[in-house]
Amino acid sequence: MHRSMILKAISVFLVIAAAINLSACSAMPEKTRYSKAYLEFFDTVTQIVGYDVDEETFTQNCEKVYSLLEEYHQLTDIYHSYEGVNNVRTINKNAGIEPVKVDEKLISLLEFSKEMCAATDGKCNIAMGSVLSIWHKYREAGISDPETAELPPMDALMEASEHCDIDKLIIDRDAGTVYLDDPEMSLDLGASAKGYAVERAAQLLMDEGIESGYTINIGGNVRTIGTKGDGSDWAAGIQNPDTADSEKPYIVRLKLNGMALVTSGNYQRYYEVDGVRYHHIIDPDTLMPLNNFDSVSILCADSGMADALSTALFNMTISDGRALLSKMDNIEAIWVLPGGSYECTDGFAELIID
Repeated sequence: MHRSMILKAISVFLVIAAAINLSACSAMPEKTRYSKAYLEFFDTVTQIVGYDVDEETFTQNCEKVYSLLEEYHQLTDIYHSYEGVNNVRTINKNAGIEPVKVDEKLISLLEFSKEMCAATDGKCNIAMGSVLSIWHKYREAGISDPETAELPPMDALMEASEHCDIDKLIIDRDAGTVYLDDPEMSLDLGASAKGYAVERAAQLLMDEGIESGYTINIGGNVRTIGTKGDGSDWAAGIQNPDTADSEKPYIVRLKLNGMALVTSGNYQRYYEVDGVRYHHIIDPDTLMPLNNFDSVSILCADSGMADALSTALFNMTISDGRALLSKMDNIEAIWVLPGGSYECTDGFAELIID
């Protein structure tokens, strides 16, 4: 990631972190608020906040989360190889050649991603790597030299879209292998990896007996464990996509208790061509970024599901998104429209702080 992108990620993170009400003024006397931040994972900022009995205990918990996130970062990386690790890059390099033996964690993530692809009728498809790589190349070039920024040729995108059939992602759990049955196919887990990793990290802490008082935030993928240290709800803000509006940093603020909040938006990763913004969320049908919304946020108990659904609903109409959510339990959404107005589900509205 370019330094400018790192600085931008930090800026976005700070806005999100500022929205989370983590004040320790009313925390129970035996617990203190601690915080750690990392820059090593998923090209963004990770923050862990926890109310714990002492800093040593908090640090030990953070070290466990760090190790787990490092695993998922390496396993899902499509650009880099790591000694002794067969990751998504390894799978992509062996497309059409041979199955690749991978860690069970990656198999479970890929199985989950296939399930979410089916549930969203292909609107969240990790098999779109061939298309997304073209957009990535043009976006990076446009960011580096805005004067020469241009759009990918539609014929190249159309050709690449012929190699996005997720049914050709062959997972053999018994053998522990993954095979892409198309030599031109590639995976990109950008729509599910962060949220899934956050959820696994939260589950790790809960397995250690932590029932409340912690949050994990990876680039705006927020997962709270229970309440704050004093038993009150956490509070988080839905960022205003107009990041230049200092007087209104959030569209709304809402209460969180043991929930995940994930946002997909057009205001973080984008470039401009002839004054028009082209963001990184690519619609599988048009092969272009849609501009129906500035952001879509999902609130539910599972961060991985929230991550996948925020991408899927960004690529749907509001009515189609509502229809999809009506088939699922306890999942809420907010759609932020161009201009700053919004629409949300009834369950989401109930959690908004006046």
